[in-house]
Amino acid sequence: MSGTVVAVSSNGEYSFTKPNRESITLLAGLGVEGDVHAGVTVRHRSRVAQDPTQPNLRQVHLIHEALFTEVARQGFEVGPGELGENITTRGIDLLGLPTGTLLHIGDEAVLEVTGLRNPCVQIDAFQDGLLRQVVGRDEAGNIVRKAGIMSVVKEGGTVRPGDGITVRLPEGPHRPLERV
Repeated sequence: MSGTVVAVSSNGEYSFTKPNRESITLLAGLGVEGDVHAGVTVRHRSRVAQDPTQPNLRQVHLIHEALFTEVARQGFEVGPGELGENITTRGIDLLGLPTGTLLHIGDEAVLEVTGLRNPCVQIDAFQDGLLRQVVGRDEAGNIVRKAGIMSVVKEGGTVRPGDGITVRLPEGPHRPLERV
C-alpha cells in the first residue's frame, strides 16, 4: 500500500489551522520542528490540563485529502492544514490502518501510527456544523471519527508535498485505531 503527500503544514503558535509549508522537518521522538505540538510529553491544551506528564502520542497529525471532498458535498470548504493537520495525504485509507503501522515518507522519515484524532468543538468554531461531518455514528451506533490519525516520529527527515508514502503494517494480530 502506498500514497502521496499532498501538503505539509506547521504552526509555532496555538491556532486551529496550520499554514502550508514548502517542507517540514520531522524530529525523532518529538514531532514537527517548530510546531507547537512537538514534544516528548503532551502539548495539546486539553491533555496538558489533565496530566502534563503523559507521553505525546499526537506528535504528527495526518488527514486524508478525500475527507475534504466528502465534507464539500455537505457544503463545507476545507483545505490542507485548515483542520490542524501536519500532513495531508492521498491514496491511503488512513482510518483503516491498525495501531503500530509504520509510514515511510520520502527518503528518511518514519512515523508510527498511534490512533485516531479525537475531534473537538474547535472544528465548529472554524465552520459551524463541521464537527457533525467528521464525527458520527455507524449503523450499530458506534462513534466514527474521520478527522485523521495521530502518530509519533520514529525516524526524522524532511517531508515535502509530492513525497511518496509507503505503508508497513505491523506483524501479528492488528489492533484497530482508537482515539488518542
